[in-house]
Amino acid sequence: MLALLHTSPVHVPVFDALRDEDHPDLELRHTVDEELLTRARIAGPAAVAGEVRAALGRAVADGADAVLCTCSTIGGVAERAKAGVPVLRVDRPMAAAAVAIGPRVTVVAALESTLAPTVALVEDEARAAGRPTVTVRTLSADGAWARFEAGDRHGFAAAVAATADSVTGADVIVLAQASMAPAQRLVTTAIPVLSSPRPGLAAGADAARRARTQPVRAQNQPVRIPRATG
Repeated sequence: MLALLHTSPVHVPVFDALRDEDHPDLELRHTVDEELLTRARIAGPAAVAGEVRAALGRAVADGADAVLCTCSTIGGVAERAKAGVPVLRVDRPMAAAAVAIGPRVTVVAALESTLAPTVALVEDEARAAGRPTVTVRTLSADGAWARFEAGDRHGFAAAVAATADSVTGADVIVLAQASMAPAQRLVTTAIPVLSSPRPGLAAGADAARRARTQPVRAQNQPVRIPRATG
């Protein structure tokens, strides 16, 4: 069973749909704690480390073989926690794919608190891939989050897409938050635009399956995603 830790209820149907499409035999169990993101935006991700560890502990107690954190702001905190099962952040496979595409990466986010963690993640994947020349730029989708909070999902996606379409001089665009994935269908740019839910869920599903048959791995190291070389 794969447990998912969310900071918004909008992610539940998204990941259920992806599971039905790609991993029909995978059992998902969702936990939603919006307060984690609220506090992390105010005081920083480290401020909720204890609550994140507690949430992971409850997931493991409920039988999780692995846990996938779908919030990019607190993903690093979750990934570093020792939970006794693999803990993954949803955006790491996306970051690995971005680094493989090219050295000029633009991160688009609707939340300021997501920018620094995502930049650090892309740089971490660049070092792991032996590509130290990767440069990461950031761009905020102004006004997009207010539309998200107001329940205007289409307006949110459109604002994100418009921001992505304004990017120039990049080899790849990364949509920093899982909630931004619908913007992929709206962009017109020729630059590849990546989002995290589908590859993140695939990595989580693989980790859960492996955990059922292999010894528990150290939990203070990120789960690395195989990537192309060259």
